[in-house]
Amino acid sequence: MELSQLEPQIIWKNFSALNSVPRPSKKEEKVIAFIKNFGEQLNLETTVDEVGNVIIKKPATAGMENRKSIVLQSHLDMVCQKNNDIDFDFETEGIKMEVDGDWVKAKGTTLGADNGLGVASIMSILESNDIAHPALEALFTIDEETGMTGAIGLKPGQLEGQILLNLDTEEDDEIDIGCAGGVDVTASQTYGVEDPKGQIVKIEVKGLQGGHSGMDIHKGFGNANVLLGRLLYTGLYNQNIQLISIDSGGLRNAIPREGNVVLSVRNSVEFMEGAEILKTSILEEFASVEKDLHINIENFSTPEKAISEEDSKKVILALKSAHNGVYRMSPDVKDLVETSNNIARVQLENGALQILNLSRSSVESGKFAVAEQLKSVYELAGMDVEFSGSYPGWKPKPGSEIVQIMEKIYEKDFGEKPQVVACHAGLECGIIGANYPDMEMVSFGPTIRGAHSPDERANIPSVQKFWGFLQEILANIPVK
Repeated sequence: MELSQLEPQIIWKNFSALNSVPRPSKKEEKVIAFIKNFGEQLNLETTVDEVGNVIIKKPATAGMENRKSIVLQSHLDMVCQKNNDIDFDFETEGIKMEVDGDWVKAKGTTLGADNGLGVASIMSILESNDIAHPALEALFTIDEETGMTGAIGLKPGQLEGQILLNLDTEEDDEIDIGCAGGVDVTASQTYGVEDPKGQIVKIEVKGLQGGHSGMDIHKGFGNANVLLGRLLYTGLYNQNIQLISIDSGGLRNAIPREGNVVLSVRNSVEFMEGAEILKTSILEEFASVEKDLHINIENFSTPEKAISEEDSKKVILALKSAHNGVYRMSPDVKDLVETSNNIARVQLENGALQILNLSRSSVESGKFAVAEQLKSVYELAGMDVEFSGSYPGWKPKPGSEIVQIMEKIYEKDFGEKPQVVACHAGLECGIIGANYPDMEMVSFGPTIRGAHSPDERANIPSVQKFWGFLQEILANIPVK
């Protein structure tokens, strides 16, 4: 079946059009122009603010003029991840999609359903002639995935809406009323290099499923950086290890799926024997959740130089010690991860080292507790540490009027109560709310699996369910 045949056709039409436009985070020029042109072609008031957010206004439909005004909000950028065997340029190519049973997925790359389905839904409301709604402001933000700079740059007074509907949640039975904040932690150092003194070995980890570093952090998935750290540690005290290069992980908000390290060891046979024993244990540990995990350990040759044994020891100990995964569960909200860290990217090239982390928490003090623990570990290893891109969480308000309305509609339409939750992802609501403290906010969306990884897929029946739910919410917004 082709995407054009899927229902609701208007959503999949707009999603396909959006996905034909390259839209990596921080490189959204093409998609900003696409959305601006979309609004102007509909003869709707369309503006682009100084940071690149697009705002499109649409008057209320007949009889809805006295209802509270609505902001419909989604982000334009997408996470760009692909399998290593796929030749694809996210800056120039559109996403190649296919239907697989009840799911839409991409061919070897992220799909962009996060948050492209939200964007497509808002586009569909804007171009509709038969959907009842109050006065609307469509807010399309930029750079949500790598810093939320669009939401941060949104100035007070640009919006007039009284209720914000964020369409960036990935379980269709959830109404989200809170989220985690985050801070980027970057450790770096430049080391002198020399000719390696031993035999060269390469370790490669691949086939991990990866995933969203917030929503999936508690699921026990493997992290390529952590596994490489464990394998390196096996020979730390008897193999005179010198690190030559590390290339592992990718974006801060994605759990690392693959990576490799090239190193010099005193005796490659002995080192590989010890590493193979640990490899067997690791494969057994992760057998139930990482069925495609592969670890390759082999002799190698390279003209590159290595850092010293002393500096290598510091790097390996830092990788072994830095916290990864859940740091604290919430004592107040059942099953909610309160604080976590993702060791996202490790790169060593010609003596230059960078370790990228994303620490998240729904409690501001918890966010900095884990970030400061990381800083302590990396500084003990002689690295420089920088905090950047800090953004606040979104404090839940479970009794708000819009949440109560949505709960009643959901129960009436689907015969069960929705899950009213807070999530461990970063949503823009917390940032926007800082400048619009009186605006009621809620987040919801269709079911998406594997976000931030090439396994990302969107559930087709769920999109149908979400589309009907969204329309009924707009038709039942209360009077001012």
